[in-house]
Amino acid sequence: MNAERVLDALGDPTRRRVFKRLRSGRRSVREIADGMDVTRPAVSQHLKVLKAAGLVMARVEGTRHLYAVDTRGLQAVRGWLDGFWDEALIAFKEAAEREAADERK
Repeated sequence: MNAERVLDALGDPTRRRVFKRLRSGRRSVREIADGMDVTRPAVSQHLKVLKAAGLVMARVEGTRHLYAVDTRGLQAVRGWLDGFWDEALIAFKEAAEREAADERK
């Protein structure tokens, strides 16, 4: 999974709303589109982008395609963000050690 692709996919507010609707479980395109100001074909296109980014997966049940969150995309972003956190912690540790060394002088 590519964190940048995930972030790009979530950069669109409509895709974020589509993705949020999957938090509570598997849904069809119709269920996702209900109450939204976009058409079902538009929701399908957004789901295609989210699927390509590794954020959703589709399961076929009869004639219905049910979509659910795919955690692999979220794990990619978490790993990317953890890299920043690790760098921040290292910088904080080094600054604290310098300050402690200065106080001992």
